[in-house]
Amino acid sequence: MNICGYYPESINEGEGLRAVLFISGCRHRCPGCFNPKTWNFNYGEAFTPERRRELIAEIAANPLLDGLTLAGGDPFFSAQEVVEFIEELRATLPDFPVWIYSGYTYEEVTAVSGSPEWRLLSQCQVLIDGRFEEALKDTTLPYRGSSNQRIIDIEASLAGPDIVLWQPTTL
Repeated sequence: MNICGYYPESINEGEGLRAVLFISGCRHRCPGCFNPKTWNFNYGEAFTPERRRELIAEIAANPLLDGLTLAGGDPFFSAQEVVEFIEELRATLPDFPVWIYSGYTYEEVTAVSGSPEWRLLSQCQVLIDGRFEEALKDTTLPYRGSSNQRIIDIEASLAGPDIVLWQPTTL
């Protein structure tokens, strides 16, 4: 698996100050995608065990971070490798919130219980789901590019029969 970028701090990919890891590879190929070079699974750098440990140490050392966001590409195309990284992260930061972006819908990811995709989803707290739709592009929406995309509270959704949309934390 390759990664095609890392931001140690960002306020654009989720609530609060977040580290953001961009996973290489996507087969959705959404027209109007803001970063089509991330579609290539070989783009960027190899996500070696050493690089994983380095990023976990950097994330753990930053007390200002509110969480980690996984973006891409689409992390679900490398679900097994990404879930292994999250499990490593959890060994150091057991309660660290993880958001994840995907062109897949929640329904598609949860279709096969126990699959690597389902396991990855269950390790995260918030999912921004759905393919980017250029005709529905809306730059006023927080944390997403088109109005068809949802911001889903994963834990609440997995606990019940209905999808529960994420609600921002109020101060």
